[in-house]
Amino acid sequence: MTRIGFIGLGNMGGPMAANLARAGHTVQVFDLVAESLTRAIEAGCIAAGDAREAVSGCELVISMLPAGEHVRSLWLGEGAGERGGQDLLAALPLGALVIDCSTIDVASARQVGAAAQARGIRFLDAPVSGGVAGAAAGTLTFIVGGEQADFEAAKPVLACMGQNLFHAGALGAGQIAKMCNNMLLAIHMAGTAEALALGVKEGLDPGVLSTIMGKSSGNNWSLERYNPWPGVMENAPASRNYQGGFMTRLMVKDLGLAMALAEHAHSAVPMGALARNLFNLHATKGQGARDFSSIVELYLDKTEPG
Repeated sequence: MTRIGFIGLGNMGGPMAANLARAGHTVQVFDLVAESLTRAIEAGCIAAGDAREAVSGCELVISMLPAGEHVRSLWLGEGAGERGGQDLLAALPLGALVIDCSTIDVASARQVGAAAQARGIRFLDAPVSGGVAGAAAGTLTFIVGGEQADFEAAKPVLACMGQNLFHAGALGAGQIAKMCNNMLLAIHMAGTAEALALGVKEGLDPGVLSTIMGKSSGNNWSLERYNPWPGVMENAPASRNYQGGFMTRLMVKDLGLAMALAEHAHSAVPMGALARNLFNLHATKGQGARDFSSIVELYLDKTEPG
């Protein structure tokens, strides 16, 4: 088994680290939140006092952080080094493999990856899809950018956390594919919520309408796997007051990344831009910490300004 360093134990990172420990790996973890460390210990991980201690003795390290600034701070020492250490690349042995699973801007992924490669350290950008439920179940999709040989080396470890492993291309390609995916996710979630709200306002049962659309041409992942209407799908965040899922503010962040990518590519994304405006409006009404499927409440005039 492998000794793995894991930094970032939030809603996604915590279950991912737990699955690695469950698979028999020695997992040394660090997070700024004490409660996250406690849960990781209960799952069989070894808590470290800081990020450098977490990567000590490890030839494979995984990071799962909120944004590009945090990734640059951790690995390059930019800013205040708020994730527990500056220039963490310097603490790794030659030939170590870094897998960054954060969803960040392409420029940051390429910057950190290039710095790692210049020091003889392998680097993959490997954002994930599948949500908190997928992280807990070990069924995530990994969308990976980097060298093919490094991807092959990472696959046995990634397989402990996910079912679908894709090599999207060169360094940064994982982030590009993830942004395209999440933009589409936002679009069909907003559309699904809009259609359900319309039907319910006209007297239809949301469960019946969901079944009809699910067996018809309107079917999509949001409707079938992540229904936004409370009570329709027992395990969806909508049935838990939109808690424990993918927060609206993170969807707004990802859509912002997609818009920046579209500007760089000179690509028209009118539906993506509209989705960003809708989720941003929803977040400004005090819903940023709730699951993004709560966008359905925007169509029902339920949310109040925050």
